Formats: sequence, C-alpha cells, structure tokens
Amino acid sequence: MASSNSGSAQSAPAQGPEAALRIDLFSIFPAELDAMCELSILGRARESGLLDIRCWDLRLATADAHRTVDDAPFGGGPGMILMPEPVFAAVEAVVPPRPLLLLDAGGRRFDQAMAAELATSGGFSLLCGRYEGVDERIRTELADGSVSIGDVVLAGGEIAAMVVVEAVGRLVPGVLGNKASSADESFAAGLLEHPQWTRPASFRGLDAPEVLRSGDHARVGRWRRAMALVRTAAERPDLLAARGVSEADRELLTEFGLELPLRQSAD
Repeated sequence: MASSNSGSAQSAPAQGPEAALRIDLFSIFPAELDAMCELSILGRARESGLLDIRCWDLRLATADAHRTVDDAPFGGGPGMILMPEPVFAAVEAVVPPRPLLLLDAGGRRFDQAMAAELATSGGFSLLCGRYEGVDERIRTELADGSVSIGDVVLAGGEIAAMVVVEAVGRLVPGVLGNKASSADESFAAGLLEHPQWTRPASFRGLDAPEVLRSGDHARVGRWRRAMALVRTAAERPDLLAARGVSEADRELLTEFGLELPLRQSAD
C-alpha cells in the first residue's frame, strides 16, 4: 500500500540527530493531510527528521473498481459507515506504530497531558473516521483506543487528527527550537499562559505593563506566573480548582497586588 506522497512505496524519512517520532495517519483524504503536515512547524520538523509523518490512503486497500470504503449500516439508519475490510487491510499492510487511535467523539478527551504521553511514546497512529462512523469491529478488534478533541460532531476525523499531530509534534525535543517555548505555553503547569504584549509600548492609550519593560528578568518571571494564575482563575477556574493554589502562589499575587476571583480564593 502506498502513502499519499509516494506512488509505490513510502519514502524514507529525513535523517536527524535523533530517532524521529513516527506518526501514521489513515484517511480517505491522505493528500490533504500530507499538505497540512508540510506547513510551518510540522513541515520543518519533517524536513529535519524530527517527525516521520506518513499518510495512508484507505481507498488503496480496496478490492473493487470503485474503491469503495463505506456501506449502509445493518438494521437501517441514516448515512454510511466505514467498512472493516479496507480499514483492516490498510493498517495490516504497513504495520504502523502502536497505539492505533480512532478519532471518535466518544473517545478519551485529548488534552496537553495526553499530548505529552504521545510525544514520548516512540510513535502512534491515527485512524480518521468518516460518514456516520465505523464498523464496530474496527473499534474493538483493530484500534487500541479512541480519542476525541471535544464534544463536537465533525464530518470526518482529519481536522481532529491534525489537532493531535500538531499538539504532539511541538512537544518533541528540537521541534520548537527553544525548550522554554513549550514549557511556558498554556496547560504546561496546569495554568493558562500569561498575557503577552509587543511593540508599540503604547497603543491608543493602552500601555504594556511597565514590569515587562523593566529589564528585570526575575521580576518578569514572577509577574508572569502571577498573571497566569489570575487568567486561569478568570477563564478556566476548573483548571485552577484541580491544581490548587499554593502558599507560594499567594505570595506572588500579594507581591504584585493581584487577587483571584472570590470563588478561587480558597484551596
């Protein structure tokens, strides 16, 4: 079976300083997935050999002239579902890295913690559903689990797959270039990222905080941590409730004259 970027065989990944994280994607739209994986950070990571992303076409594993991958569900009902034969054949032909995860609204909720797990897994695969779903035998006998990006319904798993790929890919060492970049981002410490400002320092009467322009990097770091606490309390109180507020956190808030919303002022 061929990937979307090769007519007869999977091309060898670029050689990097370390073994690449391999991610296999199974879809009826492999070319579109492959194109998205060439953009920006992901494209550079593939080129440098940090990510080995392979996109496989489910239709190439079919046996009929029409490349049929779907059929009506037994028992009736609206829409079509992915058939087991082409999906099993596609996966078994290439022996992809495991786990093989089905993109599915009922799956495990994808979050930053799961992204970190997959980034250190050595490799994984994603199966993009389409139509009204997949034959249950795909879910129970082929996939190792399922993953969801939220309580929304999409026409297929391709967009969800790209959310997973980018979130995981940027956590692979070397992909962002600056280790602090991923460490400081939202959810990395159970908090949302602190607010950011850039030039000009004053815009329409709105000034960037003086502390950020002070040159005191230690103070900037403390202020950013305090602002991350405030922002998380205001926008995602569930995260702060799960994380808790330490005595050190309270001292930071006091230092900068900041307060959390009343409902988050206690542990």
